[in-house]
Amino acid sequence: MPPRPDRPRRHAVRTTLVALATAAATALVAAQPAAAADTWTEVGSDRADPLTESQGLTSVEVPANSANRYTGIGTIPLSVSTRGWNHVGDPDASYGGYYVEPYQSDSGTAKMYRVQAPGGAWSEYVHTLGSGEALNNSWVAITPDSRWMLSGEWGTMTRFQVFPTPGANASTSPSANLPQVSTVRLDHAVRDVQGCDFTGPTTLLCSSDDPAGTLFGITKPLLKVELSAEPNGTSDVTGHVTALRQLPLRSSCSGTFETEGVDYDRRTGTLRVIVVSPGFCVLTDSKTYRFTQS
Repeated sequence: MPPRPDRPRRHAVRTTLVALATAAATALVAAQPAAAADTWTEVGSDRADPLTESQGLTSVEVPANSANRYTGIGTIPLSVSTRGWNHVGDPDASYGGYYVEPYQSDSGTAKMYRVQAPGGAWSEYVHTLGSGEALNNSWVAITPDSRWMLSGEWGTMTRFQVFPTPGANASTSPSANLPQVSTVRLDHAVRDVQGCDFTGPTTLLCSSDDPAGTLFGITKPLLKVELSAEPNGTSDVTGHVTALRQLPLRSSCSGTFETEGVDYDRRTGTLRVIVVSPGFCVLTDSKTYRFTQS
């Protein structure tokens, strides 16, 4: 029997539909968070004070039994804010006991890192902006060997900056410019990163305040960045980025949440992330969420 005249057309239509379905499935997979080998499960939370615990946090190993430290608008010393350094970001502490807070101003050509040495003395290290460098100074993450410090900029970025850790690295001085010595080149763009912390020599966890969700398919993601090598201050490394989960967005108020700093305490294996509530609830139910790996 000769083929019916409409069979070629039906075959073409079927082929087109299959192609469209395949393309849609591919796009959906691309929009989802990348598969991750580890899962971070929420295990509890604590109220985050909007004045003193709303920007960042870090666990401190030296001296022993030190309390966790937080930053917020209420932790900025008057002597610092009156000189224009009116925003503090997510801090970190080296395993050797140096504590570093990142500062920015509303304008200018520099950013500042305020450092407390293990003995308690404070000093300030200023970095003059390079070509194309953003003014903001959102966070710092110190490498486990204490020698190098990563820092990040606001907005959609494909890099983290690497500096010698002020104070902990003998090459630094408060009287000299703190130079950027290398770069972490990310294989996937990130947006509005508010904090990062090392969980191992080449692995970081980062909190993103991304409101759009177009990069990973979710808003406000917890990100994992796996470096191709340990930062060494002389050569660039690459960073492979995956999204692990959306951070908790729970409040009695509706509106826009803001994810803030992140800390990984290697002594307990606990990850903590600050999430600030919208509207009036910033005062009442902003939280520091705790997670453990499973």
